Amino acid sequence: MKAKQNTFKRRTMLYIPGNNPAMLQQGSVYGADGILLDLEDAVALNQKDAARILVSHMMQYVSYEGCEVTVRVNHIDTPFGLEDLKQMVPLQPDALRLPKVETVDEIKRIIDVIEEIENEHQLQHDQMKVHVMIETALGVQNVFDIAGYSPRIDAISIGGQDLAADMQLVKANDGIGIDYARKQIVMAAKAHKIDVFDTVYVDVEDEDGLREEAEYIKKLGFTGKAIINPRQIEIVNEVFTPTEQEIRKAVKIVKAFERNKAEGIGVFAVDGKMVDAPVVQRAIRVLEMADIELESL
Repeated sequence: MKAKQNTFKRRTMLYIPGNNPAMLQQGSVYGADGILLDLEDAVALNQKDAARILVSHMMQYVSYEGCEVTVRVNHIDTPFGLEDLKQMVPLQPDALRLPKVETVDEIKRIIDVIEEIENEHQLQHDQMKVHVMIETALGVQNVFDIAGYSPRIDAISIGGQDLAADMQLVKANDGIGIDYARKQIVMAAKAHKIDVFDTVYVDVEDEDGLREEAEYIKKLGFTGKAIINPRQIEIVNEVFTPTEQEIRKAVKIVKAFERNKAEGIGVFAVDGKMVDAPVVQRAIRVLEMADIELESL
């Protein structure tokens, strides 16, 4: 079994509270690569059932064309989690985001429930993806095994606020306390060749801080970043989109590689700097992010 290949960019994923009808209706117009319809932390306890009904209706009657649609359900051990799965799985969003996963046994149990529901509705197991959120110290310690448990898992993410609380951090917004976790989670994702999302930046007014954090997590290897406000989309998309200078450099490297490959040369220089296979692969990745086909060069 292999989940369908992701065809969306994943620079930005916008959380939309499941009880906010206006935002749900306009979800795909904000410019984020994906939207996260949230039934968990963004919804008060007394609004859980209403939010589930609203999200279900919106998914059936609102077009989110061109935008990856993920639903974050409540944890299966809460009073709401199983009903979330029963209502959302038959709708087959692009992905389900599973919060606060800590062990392999836990993710196995949840995926088993998902596939039981799919069987009841005669649905294949290779369409809807699963995103796993790591939000506790125990989850960080087990993230490698969690990320590799199932081919349905094509992304993992860090939940910074919950992790900071679990670690009893007094100051969480500077990112220092969760830095180890970020790197551990990125390594697990890269080892299993799946995408990895950073946590939200909670200060909507601090655009400079958001840009700085986005640039930092890009250097760590994150695929993209979850966001909580449409105003954050442009900044994060810009950080994760190659610049004209980066594109020109990548084109030069790939063209030089093709010339040298034809002559049987594996290592060469571009602008005085050595280029080998890993450098070429990074250049190809830049062109992919810029939507430039290699055949067009």
